[in-house]
Amino acid sequence: MANAEECREALEQLSRNLARSTGDVRKAATLDRSLTCRITDLDLTFTGRLRDGRIQDVTEAPGEPAEKAEIRLTMSSDDLLAMVGGTLHFASAWAGGRVRLEAGFRDLLRLRTLL
Repeated sequence: MANAEECREALEQLSRNLARSTGDVRKAATLDRSLTCRITDLDLTFTGRLRDGRIQDVTEAPGEPAEKAEIRLTMSSDDLLAMVGGTLHFASAWAGGRVRLEAGFRDLLRLRTLL
């Protein structure tokens, strides 16, 4: 099980990856939406904003998210690290129930290029 600092670093790495993206991925990453990433095994939620192709203003708090974000991810700490590290593909993790993604229909259509 990864710890909170490793999860924060993984989210920072994801943000850097998004900032370097091009084409359709870059276009999808330029959404301006609130974002939460719930880490189930740590009972921790990271909250931030997907804006200008980066995840910004990341904070963490214990337990469930205080507010419903426009984009909501739920997974274990190890799955977050594996996805950002490239050893776990989001689509297979999502199809296998290891990761949950909740968002509005239009956002899901745009986000699919990130997946």
